[in-house]
Amino acid sequence: MKKNAIKRPLTPQEEELMRHVWQREKGYIKDFREMYPTPHPPYTTVATIMKKLEAKGYVDARSDRNTFEYTPAIGREEFKKSSLSSMVSHYFQDSYKEMVTFFAKEEKLSEEDLKEIIKLIKK
Repeated sequence: MKKNAIKRPLTPQEEELMRHVWQREKGYIKDFREMYPTPHPPYTTVATIMKKLEAKGYVDARSDRNTFEYTPAIGREEFKKSSLSSMVSHYFQDSYKEMVTFFAKEEKLSEEDLKEIIKLIKK
């Protein structure tokens, strides 16, 4: 898996398919289509989304006879880091402290969560 800088964000549909690609690690459109809940989306819909992921540099396509096998071109952890950095930059003035404060105020982080975060920081 090669390292790519994330240049363009994913739409919700692209992110959903990308989660399937990370989970499976490699496969064909029909494989990823079957990972969706029933009723499965049309084959052409999944293929169109996959082509967009390829154009954005999130997946690699390898020709296999008359079809393509897809693999992640970017790791899930790299995606998380880049996405989180972008969110912190856009919504929290580049401050992780502001982000944690926001989640604490919104009661999305418990006291136990905060204690665990502090332990991790001290390590």
